[in-house]
Amino acid sequence: MRIRTDDEVYRVDAVWLGPPKATFPWRARYVAWGVGIPVFLIVLTVERQLGLGFGFFTTAWAFVATILITRLITAKISHERPLGAVMAMWVRELHTPRERTSATGGAVSASKIRVRAQRPRPKNRRGRRGGQQNMARQAPRARRSRTAVPAGR
Repeated sequence: MRIRTDDEVYRVDAVWLGPPKATFPWRARYVAWGVGIPVFLIVLTVERQLGLGFGFFTTAWAFVATILITRLITAKISHERPLGAVMAMWVRELHTPRERTSATGGAVSASKIRVRAQRPRPKNRRGRRGGQQNMARQAPRARRSRTAVPAGR
């Protein structure tokens, strides 16, 4: 169910029925005419690029395709959502970054890992951790020297 707006300006459909006393049997908004004519020219151009000749049936199918595409486009636009906003949204949607669904790289392999015959020795670094390691290495020597110290001390 569609609720109509109370505003009189938006309740009026901007529709062109044709010249006086020779109206068309259908109703089309001005926007539909403005969208439909360029769409028709684009559909004819695409037909020519596909190699279809210019004849009665190709033009008739172009007209049918134009009506369908125009109805699709004009269903998405309204006075609250004009054609320019819909086109800008469409362009932004096309250019937005996408999440990659395919993985990059291949199977994991250890073929590029270098293996040495000897384990690497830690470098003698000065600092908190290096000093503690040095103290741990020197501690047994200090104990030996304490045992050699006379008891009077």
